This record gives sequence, C-alpha cells and structure tokens, in this order.
Amino acid sequence: MPSYEYRCSNCRRKFEVTMPYSEYGAKPIQCKHCGSSDVRRLISRVRFARSDDSRMESLADPSNLAGLEDDPKALGRMMRQMSGEVGEDMGPEFDEVVRRLESGQSPDQIEKDLPELGEGGGAGGLDGGMGAMGGMGDDFGDEL
Repeated sequence: MPSYEYRCSNCRRKFEVTMPYSEYGAKPIQCKHCGSSDVRRLISRVRFARSDDSRMESLADPSNLAGLEDDPKALGRMMRQMSGEVGEDMGPEFDEVVRRLESGQSPDQIEKDLPELGEGGGAGGLDGGMGAMGGMGDDFGDEL
C-alpha cells in the first residue's frame, strides 16, 4: 500500500499517510499533529533504475573527460563517480589516490609519494584498473 507525505499549513509539520490507491483523492486528510484539514501533499523524490550499460555509457561520454589532465580535483571526482557506478570496493589504495586528487594533488606528485601503487599491476595497483599512474598526468585521455 502506498504512503503519501503531507505538510500541514497550520502547524507546518510533515506527516505520512498510508492508504490504498482507491482512497487517494477521495478520503479527506487531516494533520496527525494538530487535526487541521489544511494540508498539502509533498511530492517525493523519484528514483529510477539504470542498466549497467547505460551507466557505463554516461561515464564514457567524451565531454566528461575534457580537461581532466589539467584538473586533479575533477579527475578525483570522476574516479569516485566511476567507483560508485561500478559498485565495487576498489580498495584502500584507490581511496587514497582519489582523496589526494580531490585535495588538489597532481597525479605526478601522488606517483612520487606512493611509488608502490604503480607496481604489481593487480586489482589494487593502478596498472590494473584505472591505467598507469604515470600516464595520468601526461596522456590520461589515451588511457580511457
């Protein structure tokens, strides 16, 4: 059974009413807090599901990649967004790199500070998932 959210115009408090579709619009609604019938329905946010292909297509849009090589903060935001869309934990190394990028640190400086991240090439290494760290500063667009 659906629930509907309302705000009372008298006491300004929100409340929720659960009722069948058949009663919506036919049944008078009163504030659960003060009893006033001067209430307004609030429209809730709407969510919609997207396929994996649709999410990956939007991430691969070339307009999203413009200027990333010159803006570490934007690169960090994009990497965090990609991680969220993939829905997998990328590991603490990835989180550290993204945190540093979002704070404005350049990919070259991150590579100098954390040289072990480029080694190994496994899932935790940057060679495996997002491309080599050394390539991010100079030719990041070529990596994607």
